[in-house]
Amino acid sequence: MSLTLNDIYRARYVLSKVIRNTDLIEAPRINPDCHIYLKPENLQVTGSFKVRGAYYKISQLSDEEKSHGVIACSAGNHAQGVALGAKECGIKAVICLPEGAPISKVEATRRYGAEICLVPGVYDDAYQKAVQLRDENGYTFVHPFDDANVIAGQGTIGLEILDQLPNVDAVLVPIGGGGLISGVAFALKSLNPRIQVYGVQAAGAPSMKNSIEDGKIERLPQVHTIADGIAVKEPGSLTYDLCKEYVDGIVTVTDDEVSAAILALMEQHKLIAEGAGAVSVAAAMFNKVDLKGKKVVCLVSGGNIDVNILSRVITRGLSMGGRSCRFVFELDDKPGQMLGIVKIIADLGGNVISVEHSRSREDVDITACQMSIRIETRNHEHIRQIRDALAKAGFSPLTPEGGSHPGQGN
Repeated sequence: MSLTLNDIYRARYVLSKVIRNTDLIEAPRINPDCHIYLKPENLQVTGSFKVRGAYYKISQLSDEEKSHGVIACSAGNHAQGVALGAKECGIKAVICLPEGAPISKVEATRRYGAEICLVPGVYDDAYQKAVQLRDENGYTFVHPFDDANVIAGQGTIGLEILDQLPNVDAVLVPIGGGGLISGVAFALKSLNPRIQVYGVQAAGAPSMKNSIEDGKIERLPQVHTIADGIAVKEPGSLTYDLCKEYVDGIVTVTDDEVSAAILALMEQHKLIAEGAGAVSVAAAMFNKVDLKGKKVVCLVSGGNIDVNILSRVITRGLSMGGRSCRFVFELDDKPGQMLGIVKIIADLGGNVISVEHSRSREDVDITACQMSIRIETRNHEHIRQIRDALAKAGFSPLTPEGGSHPGQGN
């Protein structure tokens, strides 16, 4: 089935009584060189854009297909969309999720009434299990991204963006399997070809980026990223074709950059985004695309983050933004050393969070000791000031300033 603009308009009509029309939020501090707007699909029903495509797909099934029930595979967000759609239509839903999917997403899916099947591995392993169960039990399969109706549902976001910001110059969209960006790019380019659409993938899961660059669909041997919602080893064939035709470029962001973006959204806009939802913001923050002077929409695709890793993400984000760092010193084991270091840090406005002191490390000289100190700081320049002052006083840290600098990694 081919995709048409009429399909997306039809999807918007069907979804109008089900989803929220998420308003754009101005975000001037994300990147002062351009005009950033957030499209907060993390505030969508089920906490993700996925409900759009899943619900619309199920609404278009025949009575015969519905009678068999539906099955889907997901890292979590598509699962909730399918579960909600099936519940609204009064049909059975079976969802295969990767065993490592966040518990919050698993339980949310279960609350919508779906039957859960946890599968060892990642999304692609869940997909294989879902296909197996479909063949064994005759369920109707609802693909998370490589389906024209699903893509049409996601494309309704593109129509909303044009309604809300008609003079938009560029849109940054997360990519996993490619369903979201395929629908959004198709809608935007069909109505205004001058709008630039950029995809953003996690550096640990660049399946679409690699495939587009090499001119053929490729499968990654493994994926590793905190952005579990876009940890997809292989893009779809339909989404690959649409991305190749309508997407202007694909960039990647590191987990540290994603963490910094999650933290920025929390602090600046009181928005909770999951890793997959924050990659577009990370790309804008760390200048992965030339956006200077442009009106830019960053699509925040979901907010279903596992609260158990949120504190670790915040720690990484603080380090990435120069708000926290750790210095390690090898010192002569004599009185006053720690006091000298702490006084320099305090005088320069740093706040000591923790100190670890050891005399017993085998890699330290027998007359020396090692001290690790973590401090709160304002930014990377503040860290440099403290480090220079420490070095000038004879306390040269063994480690570089904590966290990566903006722009490092791709």
